[in-house]
Amino acid sequence: MNLYEIFFYLFAFITIAPAFIVVMSRNIIRSVYALFLSFFGIAGMYVLLSADFLAIVQLIVYIGGILILLLFGVMLTNKITQLPIKIGFFQIVPAIIVVGLLSGLMINFILRQDWTTSPSSDAGVPLSGLGIALISEYGVLFIIFGFLLLAALVGAASTARK
Repeated sequence: MNLYEIFFYLFAFITIAPAFIVVMSRNIIRSVYALFLSFFGIAGMYVLLSADFLAIVQLIVYIGGILILLLFGVMLTNKITQLPIKIGFFQIVPAIIVVGLLSGLMINFILRQDWTTSPSSDAGVPLSGLGIALISEYGVLFIIFGFLLLAALVGAASTARK
């Protein structure tokens, strides 16, 4: 076992174990801190894959932005634990539909890829190509995810306001 494999398994453990804690913990603060460790493990995986840009984006956007926002939101809304969580037919059906549609999109994307040709090691995709693809080909998905995030923000604000 070489050093690369040791670091791979270390970062895999740092990613998976806290993710399990996030899902299983009933304490929201403990879940947020475990999510921090899981995001850190993902950033470490990006470094191992020589995707330094993605690792920095992971650190800045997820750990620096979203996770700190979650921490402040949880710490400032201490009365949110007294609200009853509704889990019924009208909550489960839309979730199943959304998960099914996203799974279908992912399966369609995976099946359409040509995995037989492997690019050379020095051939990379420039970041300008990624930006152009996000604006042109995936622009509609970008807008849809923006609206989903807005809906989640409005739902969280209305829940915290009650």
